[in-house]
Amino acid sequence: MRNILKIVTIVCLTVFSIQLFAQTGYKNPIIPGFNPDPSICRVGDDFYLVTSSFEYFPGLPIYHSKDLVNWEQIGHCLTRDSQLPLHKSPASGGLFAPSLRFHDGLFYVICTNVSGGGNFFCTATDPAGPWSEPIWVAIDSIDPDIFWDEDGKTYFVTQGNEGIRVTEVDLKTGKVIGPEQLVWGGIGGRFPEAPHIYKKDGYYYLLLGEGGTEYMHSATIGRSKNINGPYESCPLNPILTHANRRGQANQIQGVGHADLVQAKDGSWWMVFLGFRVTHQWAYYHVLGRETFLAPVDWPKGGWPQVNGDGTVALNMNVPTLPLHPFPKADIRTNFDGDKLGFEWQYLRNPIRENYSLTDKKGWLRISTSPYTLNETESVSFVCRRQTEHDFIAETLLQFDSSAENEEAGMTLIQNNTHHYDFIIKKVNGQYIAQLRVHVGSLSYIAGEKQIKGNKVKLKIEGNPTNYSFYCSEADSNQYSELGKLDTRYLSTEVAGGFTGVMIGLYASSNGKSSNAKAYYDWFDYSAK
Repeated sequence: MRNILKIVTIVCLTVFSIQLFAQTGYKNPIIPGFNPDPSICRVGDDFYLVTSSFEYFPGLPIYHSKDLVNWEQIGHCLTRDSQLPLHKSPASGGLFAPSLRFHDGLFYVICTNVSGGGNFFCTATDPAGPWSEPIWVAIDSIDPDIFWDEDGKTYFVTQGNEGIRVTEVDLKTGKVIGPEQLVWGGIGGRFPEAPHIYKKDGYYYLLLGEGGTEYMHSATIGRSKNINGPYESCPLNPILTHANRRGQANQIQGVGHADLVQAKDGSWWMVFLGFRVTHQWAYYHVLGRETFLAPVDWPKGGWPQVNGDGTVALNMNVPTLPLHPFPKADIRTNFDGDKLGFEWQYLRNPIRENYSLTDKKGWLRISTSPYTLNETESVSFVCRRQTEHDFIAETLLQFDSSAENEEAGMTLIQNNTHHYDFIIKKVNGQYIAQLRVHVGSLSYIAGEKQIKGNKVKLKIEGNPTNYSFYCSEADSNQYSELGKLDTRYLSTEVAGGFTGVMIGLYASSNGKSSNAKAYYDWFDYSAK
């Protein structure tokens, strides 16, 4: 009996230790790859988060979590062309800096379409959708948020060139019903932006980003007894930044554009953007700005302090909420469903007849369009984010083509002026696999190989400094390398803009009419 009690005690202690360990520590970023400008809200035990999507469609991905560490995408806010006009939107145009809020039974997403329409908000009873048509708000600014005050008034909080503005609005109509009030310019950093207001302990706290969404980025906060100010600056400002000696050697850079949320247990947390750099002593980032998490100490009547010293790490050794992980995503997409998964997006509004999951069962058909990846058009193209520096992406492609101007394959694209294209096409009546570079004004063929027939496996392997490109016959796993290209030329530092590298499947007839079709049997993506 004594031995049985010992065994039971050991088992209980082991289970307790496992549970305790499972609730201590997490890895940043919590949402990897191109997921900038996070905004968060809590409803009961559930957390919901939205990020920017710029020129990609559908727009504004919505994520769900039970613990702030593990996240699952549940949909997009803007899924209809009527909600999201992106015709000819330039690279890094479209949707800027959304906010996600919950009030009186409704979820609100507030955002700016800089390519058409300006500020708007949509509502839904379920954050997974469907979401309403946009209600447009005539305030000339970006980075909008909504704040409901205790007196029943509702305000838009926005970025202006000179600082943060607060404007009373009527949410039923979207009409402005009060003057725009300039309330705070921050602590003097460039581009005061990303404003969020919180009411706590009798103060209005105004959180914003400063320094520009680059290496000098930061989060600062002020407070006032009146929503229109004046705002007192926190003595700890900036409360989050890596633009200092503490953060200068950190792989995470550009932290800022933050939002705060209180968990059910009373703890406070901050979500914010940042990016992971490559190339030691020469900073480049290719994944775009990602979503990170930090604990916040916010005493009653005091100021919020982020992770002790205003910096964060990839491995956060801090207590967490009880963890609720989701099943791991499948490595393979078989294209055997009736629609693409949430991870897939288009460039601008898609021409829908150019895509099919039913023409050839179990294959994704992409018909060629005359548009190329160099243009700001609705290219025949679907893509997903590169979420890790070390990855493998692979697909099996059948290309039914008759002319030499037609091409199909995979691409790594940062924007329309910076992309690496891994394609098959006909040259002198024979199919070839070709690796092509388009970087600014430079365009050249980096490698090519003749292949048998019109079926081929294409594989891309990435690491922090290089992408390697391989091809194989469809019925073989004997891969030949066509070339190796430097990741830095797809980095934001070289290409510019606000997005990250996307891995795409596409087809083009390069300016001519065509009936060519590309069929993709499957697509694999895995982190190494």
